[in-house]
Amino acid sequence: MTSTDPLKGAPRIGMGCWAISGEFWNDETPLGYSGAEDDESRRTIEAAWDAGVRVFDTAAVYGAGHSEELLGDTLGNRDGSLIVTKFGFVFDPTSRKVHGPSHAPDYIRQVTQDSLRRLKRDRVDVLLCHLNSMEISAVPEVFDTLEELRAAGQIGSYGWSTDFPERLDAAAGYPGFHSVEHGMNVFFDAATINTTSAAHDLTQIIRSPLAMGLLTGKFTAGQKLPENDVRSNTFEWMDYFKDGVVSAEMIETLASIREILTAGGRTVGQGALCWLLAKSDALLPVPGMRTVPQAVENAAAMDLGPLPKSAMDELERIIDRPPEGPARER
Repeated sequence: MTSTDPLKGAPRIGMGCWAISGEFWNDETPLGYSGAEDDESRRTIEAAWDAGVRVFDTAAVYGAGHSEELLGDTLGNRDGSLIVTKFGFVFDPTSRKVHGPSHAPDYIRQVTQDSLRRLKRDRVDVLLCHLNSMEISAVPEVFDTLEELRAAGQIGSYGWSTDFPERLDAAAGYPGFHSVEHGMNVFFDAATINTTSAAHDLTQIIRSPLAMGLLTGKFTAGQKLPENDVRSNTFEWMDYFKDGVVSAEMIETLASIREILTAGGRTVGQGALCWLLAKSDALLPVPGMRTVPQAVENAAAMDLGPLPKSAMDELERIIDRPPEGPARER
């Protein structure tokens, strides 16, 4: 069975749908963004569509299925829409509690059926393993199962949401493996996984392209976020906020490059997205969009286009990034 990448040639900015999912929890730890409202979320999906967005990135666990339900209610099988979703966490949709990870074949088959039902689609365009640091020894059972689902027509292609290049090397040879989702933004340029992804000719879906909102320019150093917001946590991968407080170091770095990012009439957030567009044609940023104005602003970065080379060179001359270091979850 031949396989093609559904994301090749798609408009170069997608909509990240974690932010619209509402609250969900791991015990008492919040995993969702605060402030989501369903009616506004549906309007935001439509506004993104009207602005030219065609790729919508979600996960079964976002809102314990609620993000997928919102996409299903709004888009369903709409012609031209491309849905990326993910599996890897068992949850209770009633309590919105996450119980833990799983990559068992029977779980993968069931969660795919559940996602198709919530999304109201005949198939998922791209299904990603959501377990960032899943052991490499699990690759055969996971990706053999995904190849089975692709052969059955339930998914178009598959991949892995991971920040670890060696995991791509272990799995990218599968026929339907076309995509990786990883963290990357102006603060962290992800050079090693970029190189590995390019070697496997993968579409790189970029999560946290706006550093969980910090690169929109709307935060100030020391600002405190609500306690029911995922950014209030102490996760090791949470670089931009610590204990719910905006990183003063990141704000200082942003101030040093703000003028460059806003070249050509761009907003700060648009400049950060245009930086990614300039890095490689293989990158597909999926910034979170929770409101209609966010959707319109983020999508407009496609019309503004990549930052010019002179701006890219100047930004690299000024910015002081820490060393990339060993691969880790981001």
